[in-house]
Amino acid sequence: MSAFFLRHISAGVTAVIVGYSSAVVIVIDVAKRAGASDAMVVSWLLALGLGMGVTCIAFSWFTKVPVVTAWSTPGAAFLLTTVEQYSYSDAIGAFVLCAFLSLITAQSRLLLKQIGRIPPAISSALLAGILLPLCLTIFSDVNEYPYIVASFLVVYIVGSRLFPQYLMLVLLILSLIVTVFMQGQASDPGFTFELGAPLPVWVTPTLSWSAAIGLGVPLFIITTLSQNLPGIAIHHVHGYFPDHKPILSGIAIVQGILAPFGGFTFNLAAITAAICMGNEVDNDKQQRYKAAIAAGIAYVIVGFSASAIVALFVSMPNVIIHLLAGLALLATLQRAFSKSMETQSHRAPALLTLLCTASGFSLLSLPSAVWGLGLGLGLLFVQKREGKPS
Repeated sequence: MSAFFLRHISAGVTAVIVGYSSAVVIVIDVAKRAGASDAMVVSWLLALGLGMGVTCIAFSWFTKVPVVTAWSTPGAAFLLTTVEQYSYSDAIGAFVLCAFLSLITAQSRLLLKQIGRIPPAISSALLAGILLPLCLTIFSDVNEYPYIVASFLVVYIVGSRLFPQYLMLVLLILSLIVTVFMQGQASDPGFTFELGAPLPVWVTPTLSWSAAIGLGVPLFIITTLSQNLPGIAIHHVHGYFPDHKPILSGIAIVQGILAPFGGFTFNLAAITAAICMGNEVDNDKQQRYKAAIAAGIAYVIVGFSASAIVALFVSMPNVIIHLLAGLALLATLQRAFSKSMETQSHRAPALLTLLCTASGFSLLSLPSAVWGLGLGLGLLFVQKREGKPS
């Protein structure tokens, strides 16, 4: 039994390491672009760690199913390109609105089904358009730092073949080594690291119509389509069929409570959840929920280490941040692009959605992602009205 217990801990901690190492730099960058102070950035990671930890532990314990939650990495990527257009309090208000929409959706299986009917080609193109500019930054520093960029690319190419599960962890270690040799070129050397427990920072939410439509609604759609629906599918693939209504409702309530402290999204995990559901975790399928509980405990510990984590990542030069974020999102971009082009009759609407979203413009206070989704669905509607095969 102890051997199984060690497997649970190993799987849970691995899930947390994979989740954090692949996206924490993006979350910190989002917070800074939103206008967060150093203390607020720490509060973001504290809120996210506690939120994910509590939901993992609580839902896994009560359902006896491995329920792993996460922040929305695609949602963070979307915010990275749009959040600077709004005030900090309006952004917080948009996070609360996203939680409210998620809560309403969780109450109606019909509504969740209707959202799921948005063609995968369009939703994937929307995600690809959001990720493309971020992945292009992999090569934005080639002229200034050719050897650093080349070293990361070599590790990425070799690691994709030899150790794909630990690739982002290896890249993170490489980032720390390179950062040590590049001291004095930090992207934000002004951060003040203080020992001790991190403190939550409350910001009263406000909400404008532009932030509601430009931030809250797209964040909700992206999180639902790219995170919660795949998260449900991961459960079903592994033979787990819990009632997702209370789980999704609880996650949305936690987000609503923690949003003023920086908890921008919480949702079902997919990739990291799969780490806690395989046969290698436990031969007894009914015992694998313990791995998700271990992941929750690790999330809580990491949350209380927020000050050290932020101090670590804000000391990294911009070239390292660009490489880490871009390479972390590369596999997701590949899947999104492939999915967007799978159905021949949806390729033109998907391409229009992708290009419009990737352009990054803002019109009438609405970001390009909103316009891209609208244009893609509009063209798809016109094609169907003209009788083209779907």
